[in-house]
Amino acid sequence: MDYGPAAPHGPDMTGTHNPIHEMDDNERQIFNYLIRPDDSYDSNGVYWADLPIMKRIKFVTSYDAKESKRELSNIWAMMKVDPLSPIGYYFKNMVLPGAGLGLEGYVLFSIGNIKPMFQKAFASCWNSFKICNETWTQAVDYLEICGIIVGQILVGILGDWLGRRWGLIQDATIMFIGLLMLTAAWGTTQNGWVICYVWSLFFYGVGVGGEYPMTATSGMENAVGSGKVSTKEDRLHRGRKVTSAFLMQGWGQFFNQAILILLLLMFHHGSGNPPYSHKSVQWTYRISFAIPAVGTLWLVYYRVFKMKAASKQLSAAKKKSKVTGYDTESLKLTLTYFGPRLLATAGGWYCNDIFFYGNKLFQSNFISAVTGDSPSLIPNWNYNLINVGVELVGYYMASFLIDNKLYGRKMMQQVGFLMDFIFFIVPAFHYYYYSKVNIHAFQAMYFLSSFFNQFGPNCVTFLVAAEVYPTPIRATAHGFSAAVGKLGALTAAILYNYISTQERFYVVPWFGLAGMLLTFLFLPDTTGLDLKEQERRWQYIRSGREQDYHGVAVHPKHLSVWERLRGVGKYYNADLDYQQKIQEMRAEWETQQEKKVGENGIRDDDDAFEDNWSSDVSTYFERTRGSSFKGQEKMTTDSGSSPERELKG
Repeated sequence: MDYGPAAPHGPDMTGTHNPIHEMDDNERQIFNYLIRPDDSYDSNGVYWADLPIMKRIKFVTSYDAKESKRELSNIWAMMKVDPLSPIGYYFKNMVLPGAGLGLEGYVLFSIGNIKPMFQKAFASCWNSFKICNETWTQAVDYLEICGIIVGQILVGILGDWLGRRWGLIQDATIMFIGLLMLTAAWGTTQNGWVICYVWSLFFYGVGVGGEYPMTATSGMENAVGSGKVSTKEDRLHRGRKVTSAFLMQGWGQFFNQAILILLLLMFHHGSGNPPYSHKSVQWTYRISFAIPAVGTLWLVYYRVFKMKAASKQLSAAKKKSKVTGYDTESLKLTLTYFGPRLLATAGGWYCNDIFFYGNKLFQSNFISAVTGDSPSLIPNWNYNLINVGVELVGYYMASFLIDNKLYGRKMMQQVGFLMDFIFFIVPAFHYYYYSKVNIHAFQAMYFLSSFFNQFGPNCVTFLVAAEVYPTPIRATAHGFSAAVGKLGALTAAILYNYISTQERFYVVPWFGLAGMLLTFLFLPDTTGLDLKEQERRWQYIRSGREQDYHGVAVHPKHLSVWERLRGVGKYYNADLDYQQKIQEMRAEWETQQEKKVGENGIRDDDDAFEDNWSSDVSTYFERTRGSSFKGQEKMTTDSGSSPERELKG
């Protein structure tokens, strides 16, 4: 017998009684603990987003202060046992999940650093194009991005089809082979070497592209407990966990620049000044690629043998929907219900990459003004190093504040876009003054634009492109959004070849306003939203019962402006949702009882009622259990036909 989501629960055969009124105080406490956790609900059971503004501020700041104190005390306790243990914890939980993006940042950032070195050492090939084809040398800027786009879309789909673990292993393997190709790139002529180098970049880019959807989805899903009860860690620190992995991209850039400076000094007789010999440049660039190849080989090992549970959440979601392979039905439903969100995640990422690429506009201008057009590579690289340091501050600020309910994802992205718009539009209309006269102000705007790009859209787009979509197609949606973003970089790379520097400053700022508008209209704010609650809503949509879901995933706070205008939030009802959750828990309990009787106690870990829930819950369900129930209505769910009773206040 299958009781479905509203199993019978009482001796009253009229179908009118509410079993919640039969709870004793202890049972009510247990259910409140499970359904209304104290990090999201106040002492009266009111959701934090339903509180008046002043009470909301007080509740959020008070709980955040308590959580910060708890985390600091945990760090202190760890240090008393082993002073280095917090570093080990950080390495395990933040560095390792983002190792692929760290290696990606290292290599891709090096392309822009190495090209000027090639232009100085191999001028007849890379600068005047006397012995090399200009199209192939310029293709360094394009084929790399094309490879990334292919990887983002392809691995995004494969990650939802075959699993996160397979995608992670494939990415690391492709990147390792690509690094071997880059290190050993050669040709019988310099033009042949350039062609080999460019295609090696494309191949490596495919692996890099796959890192985006795989790192975001696996990091997010691993932050969520595997049981039915969601974890406080997910609700409070999910964003921090994902962005902490993403910020390894910044550390990759930092170490690449530092290592290139050291290698050039080592192989160029302790001097960074020209002329640069062919031999010193060859050793510098090849060793710079060989170093991350070692780390990438270790990453392949780690993902093969240490990340065997990376696909667990996806497998559970597919099992619940009775799907094997790629879930095309979920893709159709996602486009139907969440299609406008793609305008925010993909469109916002496109605008961000225009800005991210445009940030480099400042670089050559203010460095040449400060250094007086120095022929040496070292001043340029030193300023790059400083800029990456500023970006890292932005990365960490984003990581610390992205889960703050009073600021969070949406506000952070809008503010970041706005500030970047300001720092580009000001020099656009006073270009000569800032680039020639007030160079220090120009330099400040350059660094601040880098800071707000990280403490804003660059970090947020990476997170929300996975977070606002359901598990079965999460990697696909993230890969598509990231690919559209890279089209922004490709647009900038092509566009900048045809317009002057000042014209670029006229064009770029408006993408900041466009990104801010797309974010405002189409991006929901998932800050503080339980990811399992979002998956719960998805199950209702999957079974064709969107209107029967009344939980916080349709709270106006967690919907976009567009979704609110469409009336999606009208289904939110905290009281109905509370009763609904108890009935769903009852259904799980009933199912587990049947399995214990019908299958000799053999249980399914994905679907079983959790033993770690209090025995009072089982006692309550046993006490209010009935053999039949009048007033039930049959409804078809995704798992078949099962009874469901309309919930009344």
